Amino acid sequence: MTDSTHPRSPFAGPNDFNDGAPLRSLAPEALARTLQAHELYVVSEQRSGKRANLDSTDLAGKTFAGMKLWRIRMQRADLAGADFAGADLRRAILIGATMQRGRLAAANLTRGRLSGIVLTDADCEGVCMAEADMEFAIMANSDFRNANFRDADMSGAILDGADLSGADLHRANLRGASFQDTRLRDADLRDARMGGAVLKRTSFNGGDLRGAYLRVATFHRTDLSGADLRDVEGLTIEQINHTIRDARTRLPHDLIPVQEDGE
Repeated sequence: MTDSTHPRSPFAGPNDFNDGAPLRSLAPEALARTLQAHELYVVSEQRSGKRANLDSTDLAGKTFAGMKLWRIRMQRADLAGADFAGADLRRAILIGATMQRGRLAAANLTRGRLSGIVLTDADCEGVCMAEADMEFAIMANSDFRNANFRDADMSGAILDGADLSGADLHRANLRGASFQDTRLRDADLRDARMGGAVLKRTSFNGGDLRGAYLRVATFHRTDLSGADLRDVEGLTIEQINHTIRDARTRLPHDLIPVQEDGE
């Protein structure tokens, strides 16, 4: 399921989340029985039913909206176009899954394991991915407005062209993540770890970056209009000189440049 046309994080190294297992097909009746048994497993608090294992399964275009899918296994599954709107996916395992043009709006993936997931061009408005593992995930061009990524590990993730306006990224690990042409308007990035992140043409308009770690992050035409960067760590004058600012931008007192009109 590895697609060489997708961007890769420069921090990903040799990681490959595809184990080479072929995709299996599942008849609609068999899938329905599997999901029913899993729901019983959830509502009975694991006393009956059976935890679903849908690893390496072709589930493209399937609908799971509103379902109780706590702890479900879908590693390396093909979920292209699948609908999980409002689903309970807490602690779900979706490592290496593919979900282009999928729907996760208002779904709950708290503490989910999504490392290496391909989640591009997807509708994820209001999704909760708090404390989730998403290392090297490819999430370009997706809608993550008002999403919750608090305390998530998104190191090496690709979020180019995504919309994270109003998102909660408080204390998120964003080391080496790519945010090229990404919208983070009014996002909460307090204490986020962004060392080595790529922030080219990224918009932090109105964002809260207090306490964020920005050592060796790459800035180029980065919009800091109205952003609050007090108490950030690792920020340099050289980085600031590659940003766009306005009168509302709040920089650390020791890093206010002579020129305030950006690049």
